[in-house]
Amino acid sequence: MSVAPASAASRSTAEPLLALRAVTLRFGGVTALDGVDLEVAPGELHAVIGPNGAGKTSIFNCINGVYRPQEGELRLDGQDLRGLRPARIARLGVARTFQNLGLFTALSVVDNLMLGRHHLMRTGFLTGALWVGRARREELEHREAVERIVELLELEAHRHRPAGLLPYGLQKRLELGRALAMEPKLLLLDEPVAGMNLEETEDMARYLLEIRRELDLAMLLVEHEMHLVMDLADRVTALDFGRRIATGTPAEIQADPRVIEAYLGAAA
Repeated sequence: MSVAPASAASRSTAEPLLALRAVTLRFGGVTALDGVDLEVAPGELHAVIGPNGAGKTSIFNCINGVYRPQEGELRLDGQDLRGLRPARIARLGVARTFQNLGLFTALSVVDNLMLGRHHLMRTGFLTGALWVGRARREELEHREAVERIVELLELEAHRHRPAGLLPYGLQKRLELGRALAMEPKLLLLDEPVAGMNLEETEDMARYLLEIRRELDLAMLLVEHEMHLVMDLADRVTALDFGRRIATGTPAEIQADPRVIEAYLGAAA
C-alpha cells in the first residue's frame, strides 16, 4: 500500500531521522571530515555535493559503520550509531547502493534481490534446508516482497536472467532494488547514475521519484550530476575539504558564492 509523501513544510518541522553533529574523522594527520553537521528528515531526499576528496563517501562510511569517527554524534531515529557494526546498522534500517557495483553476477535478478532480505529472515539453517513449515512460508513471503520491487523497478522481463548479463543501466537499477529489498528507513545512494548515458540517467531519476511517491523513504544522495541533484533534492549540503560550507534548498546552493567558488564554478 502506497504512502503519500509528507509535505515540505511538515518535513522541515519533523524531528530528523538522521542527525550528524560535529562529526570529525581523521586518518593519521589527514582530516577527512571536520566537524560536519547534517540532518535528514523523514521522507526527505537530501543531497551531498562537493569536489573529489571533499568527504562525501566518508560520510556514508561513517553512517553505515565502515569508519568510526573520532569525534561527534551519529544518530538514526534517536539511536546512537557510534561503535556499531555495519550489520547491526543495516538491521536498524540503513541500506546503501555503491558506485562500483557489488552484484553477484552468476545469480539471477530475483536471487540478488533476495539477498537484500537476508537480515529479515528468521528461519534456522536446518529448517531452511528442509524447506518445510515456517521456512517455506517465510520464503514465499520474502519472494512476494521481492516481486513488488521487480514490478516497481520494471525488471519483470529480466527476473530470471543472471545479473552479469544485464546491461550496465539495468545492473545499477538492480543494485537499487537490492537496497530497497532491505526495507530501510534510510537509503544511502552513492552516485546512482555514475557511468550512465542520458537515457539511463533519466530512467533512474524517474525510479527515484517513484520510490519517494510509493514508499516515502528518506534518502541521502551523493552525486556529481548536478541536474539530477537540483531537480530531485529537497535540500543540499555542500562540502569542501571535509567541511560543510553550505546547506539549503537547491536554489540557495546554486546561488551561494562559497559553493560556486568551491565546486559549481563561477559564471562565464
